[in-house]
Amino acid sequence: QVQLVESGGGLVQAGGSLRLSCAASGRSFSSYAVGWFRQAPGKEREFVAAMNWDGGGTSYADPVKGRFTTSRDNAKNRAYLQMNSLKPEDTAVYYCAARGSGGYFYYTGISLYDYWGQGTQVTVSS
Repeated sequence: QVQLVESGGGLVQAGGSLRLSCAASGRSFSSYAVGWFRQAPGKEREFVAAMNWDGGGTSYADPVKGRFTTSRDNAKNRAYLQMNSLKPEDTAVYYCAARGSGGYFYYTGISLYDYWGQGTQVTVSS
């Protein structure tokens, strides 16, 4: 089994930065594609960012392009989401997810992931 635990969420003012971490336990994390999703109050869960197994291929949702960067350190079984120039509309619970097959690619669909963390709250004040 693979377990994912997010950390790094918190309160930040608009324009600030935050770095989320996703710690993975279990084998074969280095071969998994990783995605980041978020869910704001009253809204559906939405795609934020994704990367393939080595982080060389990435994809970002339009609202976060140019502000967020996802990366990974497979030696540490950890993935990251660096969030800069945060806006109040970024406020949400953020989740990391992993897909156990097809790690050569990245994936943007919720249903394409096998494992999910419990989420970490990010609140951006104006």
